[in-house]
Amino acid sequence: RGRTTLPTRHNTRVIPMKIAFLGAGKMATAIAGGLTRGGVVGAADMAAYDVSAEAGAAFARATGVACAQQPGEAFAEAECLLLAVKPQKAEEAVRSLPRRRREGLVISIAAGIPLARLQEWFATDRLIRVMPNTPLLVGQGATVYARGPGATAADGATCAQIFGSLGLCREVPESWIDAVTALSGSGPAYVFEMVQALVDAGVAVGLPADLALDLTVQTVAGAAEMLRQKQGTPDALRKAVTSPGGTTAAGLAVLQSADFRDLMRRTVRAACERSAELGRAPR
Repeated sequence: RGRTTLPTRHNTRVIPMKIAFLGAGKMATAIAGGLTRGGVVGAADMAAYDVSAEAGAAFARATGVACAQQPGEAFAEAECLLLAVKPQKAEEAVRSLPRRRREGLVISIAAGIPLARLQEWFATDRLIRVMPNTPLLVGQGATVYARGPGATAADGATCAQIFGSLGLCREVPESWIDAVTALSGSGPAYVFEMVQALVDAGVAVGLPADLALDLTVQTVAGAAEMLRQKQGTPDALRKAVTSPGGTTAAGLAVLQSADFRDLMRRTVRAACERSAELGRAPR
């Protein structure tokens, strides 16, 4: 199967199917809310179930989507089941489901659970494994998905429509998922760590903490927007703001002496290897 490259913001058409969320936490709330706000799926065409009544009530308040008291109420008519529970709770949640449409599409955002294990649990190969990241909560997610052997190109387009309404969405081979998990899945934490380090550095040279945070956040957002607009490659843009013998050059020299790029390679590799370990471990 060829890999499909998809643009962002796939919210130009309505998905003609009923979607049920197994799990109604923050990620499910963000997805359902984004679909309703974008007009991609109406609230009446979605339902959810969560073992936590409190989580279900919060989901319903935030999205306008009904959260059922019993799983059978949510899944009886669903054509797409979206698995959105914590990985360690996923098998138990799936095993407890009542009878449902066996021919329906299953989309999982449960981290680290491979398609083979999902196929065993759901007794279907019409599956899509999704790896989003937490900026999805603010409509700026970076998401990839891998189709199971029974998932069609149309199923992939549906998945792209769902997650493309909340940021960037790309299809990849499942063999890339660990690398994506290490890069964009864990990536927000690396950015937050860098931001905090810059704020601390700003404070150390005399700035108030609140001003240092505001300046750092805007700097990161502005630099990202320049890259998004393809004003140049990262290397080209870095060179454009680095005058020989200037302040930026002095700062970059410290990063280069610490072999910053190798540090990031080792960071992503460690996360990638851990992702692979978790995917192999029995749950």
